[in-house]
Amino acid sequence: MTRNPAGRTLFDEIYDRPDPRAFFSSLGRFGYQTPHHAQSVFRRLAAARPAPVTVLDLCCSYGVNAALLNHRLTFDDLHAHYTAPKVAKLKTSELIEYDKDFYAAHRRADAVPAIGVDIAAPAIDYALAVGLLDAGFAENLETGPASAALLRAASAASLITVTGGVSFLSARTFDQLLRAASTPPWVAAFVLRTGSYQPIATALAEHGLSTTVDLERTFVQRRFTDPDEQRYAVAAVTATGADPAGKETEGCYHTALYLSRPREDPASPDERLQCDLR
Repeated sequence: MTRNPAGRTLFDEIYDRPDPRAFFSSLGRFGYQTPHHAQSVFRRLAAARPAPVTVLDLCCSYGVNAALLNHRLTFDDLHAHYTAPKVAKLKTSELIEYDKDFYAAHRRADAVPAIGVDIAAPAIDYALAVGLLDAGFAENLETGPASAALLRAASAASLITVTGGVSFLSARTFDQLLRAASTPPWVAAFVLRTGSYQPIATALAEHGLSTTVDLERTFVQRRFTDPDEQRYAVAAVTATGADPAGKETEGCYHTALYLSRPREDPASPDERLQCDLR
């Protein structure tokens, strides 16, 4: 683990492994749980979109959100699976074959096509190999233009999701994807309270999307790695004008759920998203 200059602990190295075992064992030590919170939300949102539905998951890593969206599995199930002694003994090639059968056996009848975008090529390769993603792209849209193949795939997306990585994204990434969309997609993002989503919400508004959030309803992301990281988070949340009391002061990062939709679309399935950010 390393730290960014501000003091946040980074787990970059777990995304460059050939399979998700380090992801689940490393983040599991700190109770990482954002995909658990997102599972029911993303399923409700996908069900609310007109068929056919395609989901594009930003910063998708090993296809965790796609696994939870399209399979009869919980995040705890995935953690137990990838930290099991039997799985620990497998070579990556063996794990891929094992996981093909594992996910096939739990596939939901209402599964939807899933596209993944992440800068970590090994994570994308794994998610494609085991069938979690229908298309995957190891691209950094913050530093360069999206490939023609990604833009073609993104044109079909009716829901864009993200549970981690918004801290590393800007309007540049979202602008490229939304300009490629054949119809305006919904965008659902779980965002750490240590930063502001306003610049991205402003960019989404330029594409006709109105962003809502219930700032009182937050979701635990993970425990802090040490007191220094907690001090960083408390200071960062305070700097945004939010109150860390009862949340970050209690030892965990918290996220808020932001949902962006075309203004003419029907009300969100989650009626608690009430604070308009227009």
